[in-house]
Amino acid sequence: MRYAILGSVQVVRGDGTPVAVGGARLRALLTALALRAGRPVPVHLLTADVWAGEPPADGPAALQALVGRLRRALGREAVRSAEGGYLLAAARDDVDAYRFERLVRAAAEAVEGDPARAAALYDEALALWRGPALADLPEPGAEAARWEAVRADARRGRLAAALGLGEAERVLPELAELCGRHPLDEPLQGLRIRALRDAGRAAEALAAFEEVRRELADRLGTDPGPALRALHAGLLAPLPGAAGAPGAAAVGEARPGNLKARLTTFVGREEDIRAIGADLGRARLVTLLGPGGAGKTRLSQEAAEAHAAGAAGGSRWPDGVWFAELAPVTDPDDVAEAVLTALGARETKLRGASAEELRALTDRAGDEPLARLTEHCARRGMLLVLDNCEHVVGAAAELAERLLTHCPGVRILATSREPLGVPGEFLRPVEPLPDHAALRLLDDRGAAARPGFTVAEDPDAAAEICRRLDGLPLAIELAAARLRMLTPRQIADRLDDRFRLLTGGARTVLPRQQTLRAVVDWSWELLDAAERRVLARLSVFAGGCDLPAAEAVCADPDPDPEPGPGTGPDPGAGGRDGAVVRTGDVASVVGSLVDKSLVIAAPGPRGMRYRMLETVAEYAGERLAAEAGEAGAAERRHLVHYREFARAVEPLLRGAGQREAGERLAADYDNLRSALRRAVAARDAGEALCLVHCLVWYWQMHDLRAECRHWANAVAELGPDPFRAPVAPAGPVHERIADTPPPYHGEALTEAWRGIRLLQLAARDQNSENWNSPEVRPLIDGILAAYRPGLPQTCRAPGSLWIYAVMIGGDAEMLRRTIDATVETARAFDYRWELAGALQLRANVLANRAAWAGDASRDAEESLALFTALGDDWGCAEALSARAEAREKHGLYALAADDFRAAIRYAERLGAPSQVTVLRVRMAGVLMESGRHAEAEELLADVLRGMPRSYGNEAMPAAHLFMAVCLGRRGRIADARAHIRQLREEFAMGAYAVFDCYLLATTAWLDNQDGRHEQALEVLRQALESARDPLADMVAPQLPAVYMLTAARARAGLGGREEAVLAARLLGAYRALLPDGHVPVATEREDLDRTEELVRGALDDAAYGAAYAEGGGLTLEEAAALI
Repeated sequence: MRYAILGSVQVVRGDGTPVAVGGARLRALLTALALRAGRPVPVHLLTADVWAGEPPADGPAALQALVGRLRRALGREAVRSAEGGYLLAAARDDVDAYRFERLVRAAAEAVEGDPARAAALYDEALALWRGPALADLPEPGAEAARWEAVRADARRGRLAAALGLGEAERVLPELAELCGRHPLDEPLQGLRIRALRDAGRAAEALAAFEEVRRELADRLGTDPGPALRALHAGLLAPLPGAAGAPGAAAVGEARPGNLKARLTTFVGREEDIRAIGADLGRARLVTLLGPGGAGKTRLSQEAAEAHAAGAAGGSRWPDGVWFAELAPVTDPDDVAEAVLTALGARETKLRGASAEELRALTDRAGDEPLARLTEHCARRGMLLVLDNCEHVVGAAAELAERLLTHCPGVRILATSREPLGVPGEFLRPVEPLPDHAALRLLDDRGAAARPGFTVAEDPDAAAEICRRLDGLPLAIELAAARLRMLTPRQIADRLDDRFRLLTGGARTVLPRQQTLRAVVDWSWELLDAAERRVLARLSVFAGGCDLPAAEAVCADPDPDPEPGPGTGPDPGAGGRDGAVVRTGDVASVVGSLVDKSLVIAAPGPRGMRYRMLETVAEYAGERLAAEAGEAGAAERRHLVHYREFARAVEPLLRGAGQREAGERLAADYDNLRSALRRAVAARDAGEALCLVHCLVWYWQMHDLRAECRHWANAVAELGPDPFRAPVAPAGPVHERIADTPPPYHGEALTEAWRGIRLLQLAARDQNSENWNSPEVRPLIDGILAAYRPGLPQTCRAPGSLWIYAVMIGGDAEMLRRTIDATVETARAFDYRWELAGALQLRANVLANRAAWAGDASRDAEESLALFTALGDDWGCAEALSARAEAREKHGLYALAADDFRAAIRYAERLGAPSQVTVLRVRMAGVLMESGRHAEAEELLADVLRGMPRSYGNEAMPAAHLFMAVCLGRRGRIADARAHIRQLREEFAMGAYAVFDCYLLATTAWLDNQDGRHEQALEVLRQALESARDPLADMVAPQLPAVYMLTAARARAGLGGREEAVLAARLLGAYRALLPDGHVPVATEREDLDRTEELVRGALDDAAYGAAYAEGGGLTLEEAAALI
């Protein structure tokens, strides 16, 4: 047999079949024996290993019993008695740990002479690990640490073999990750430095050594060891032709060029470097485009160095990589001279040429710098890096085009905030750092600023810093410099004033890179007047915009009539160079800002969308605020545009185009919220009312209850409360508020304010005050006083929400009249969509009120037909759900499940995840009722795993309740109670009476399942208080009767004749109090059967019948006294 202890213990027979070893103690014993395979292990050592220093009272006897169990599992001959202990009859090579050790030794011997064999042996050895060594020992301690150390040696050896095979680039990411976790592991750090060297990244290798040296000094107060120092010396003074891995010769030779060693580590961008190499393979001009501070310069240097090496250790560009920094150049005429200087061409010609050569050169090229540069590069194979071209972009483009057309061996890698615009140019955007790389950069630069710093000390603040600084490397480095005096949280909290905060960059860099403001100032100064004006106005958008929005907001109002055909714009009043920006100019100006990397363009479902990085947006906002009257005017145009946008899209939410309409609102939701916020701040009630009414149905469809509550509360502060006494009765209002723009007057205005108060009621936080609280009850009374059944505005949201007040009012007959009148009014006015919704609502109510005249399934089917004709997926899903509920109430579980599946498909097609979640939970209930408990549990578990806490609907509490019942019916009471506890923690008891009723009913039912009958009765007494709530009675009229059944089950469970009599009376009350037509669920049926069985076992037929009949004549209050 083979034994595995590098992970959880495993045993495999010779034929490959596994042997089951059950129990923690048994696995610990086998691990202890396998660790010393073939050798006797004393009893006291085995006892210490198995019981971790806390042996039982009779340790030898307990161990003997354990050995007996192990022999039964493995066979008697596998574990033998030996003098003073026991022995596992196995060779060392039968144990994976010793086989691993043998393979590692063999690999270590082969790594120098045969790295391929060494790699194969290391791979075989490392594959034996399945988890932590000796995982089944209670305290593996030093022995496990020894094996983990051997494993670390093996990983280092495997990486060394990879370097021997010339795989430096492949293993660098793994080495970087390992070195980040083990910064003081000198052999590992040496491998990383070797890999950087072998990959041709000598400057990074030097920076990595410096990082290790600093880490050792800061943490241990010591210097690197001899091996690292020798490696460092080789990097500083490499010998030509020095032996080593592939690439070493290239590192040792001095290459032409002027790239300087970088002084800091390079973090992230590995994929960008690879992509740039491919770009340079297919294009002779590659331009790295990005905003200021994005890291274009550093990336160009790293990419140029990384790809300088050619095949077989040669050079891709025989005449080197040359870096020309154009940032200091202020005159475009000096660009060619600056590049000549960077190439050393001017100096070489003057010092090294004879008079005849100089005359010949002058004859050929004249004295013009660009001509001399072309002459210098004509026969060379080189990569020219032109850095920071944006402020001299025209001259840089001319230079690039001349070199590319006259110098076939030249390739150019440029960095700029806008394209050069040369034929054949390949643009490579430099995006902000992704989150993980931004955090690595902050960690690295933060540790340099404050030794010992790590982002782990406040990961949330670190992530916020990186996110709010848009992943821009320069901004992150400036923030890291502030760690000398501020904590990460302090920095994050001060980023609203980022331009004042982020100063103090390195003194040796250009002034425009020493502060965040200077970086953006540089870009701003390169803009013309129209570009500045549009960029500033774009700052009023939140989350980006499309082109029509940009035109509406960024263009100046045009007081003049449109020019006639052929006249064209007045160049003095508009155009790119004028102070005024016309609507027709905006597209080209925005395009120019995109080219200059100040605006980001990205395709959306309906065309391109434009946004700014947060840093640029804040800067542009400051510039806008500095212009008198500009900010207010731009914000007003923004508000008007998005109000009209919302008015145009709102009707499309009802019908075939609702998914696209929802996506349009979602894409610009941040702008809609900004418009609402500004309207509220300005106390512009008309605009605020219009926007809220336009968004009501969007909020309801997508279950954005918290949003609805927030804005309803905010807008309610701006105007009157029409439901405050004395209440004026509402007159009929046929038009929607959103049908016309503000201002509003008369009954339309009053109805708009009523709608706001109805939204407040419907969107109430279910974790807050009771629905019958003193704050809510006057509102309910006012609503009931203002409205009457059948008003046209009550057919549609938000007027339709008055149904909440009717239900809370507790008048069942009023509820019935209201719903019937809504259906009749919608038919009379031919409101087809509203009729479908009213029928769906009536179907839901009828499903729970079987005693009422009407057919829930018929209403649901008519609703479904109407919604289908309208192409409304949301409505189809709700109508199918209503029909499913009606079928469920009649025990038609298979048909109900089919309806729920169809409803889920509609909701998924619509892209309404909260609606999908509700439907899946309801379907799980149907599966439980049909006895498919495993499917129901799996479905509910999947729902609870993926459900965000932001959903405001009933899905989350219902899922927990259904899961508790599902688990309880399968005997897993402890797991079921865990779901009840979680619900109690997340939902305040007493906040929502209907929820309380169901939660308490489920808790009492579980208590009975667990034999805690007295506790069940106590819970039911509390539940009866909640059941008296009018809303609870409206929604679940059967619950008081169900409480009687649960109480009867508890009384019967207590045992004894007296309790049996009470149980029989409660059974009679249960039957009498049930609503007509009620179909009991499975838990009711099971409780009824079991209770009757227990009671009849304790009473004769006469006594049972008398008690049962007595209970049937009791009122609810009288029956409740029996609990």
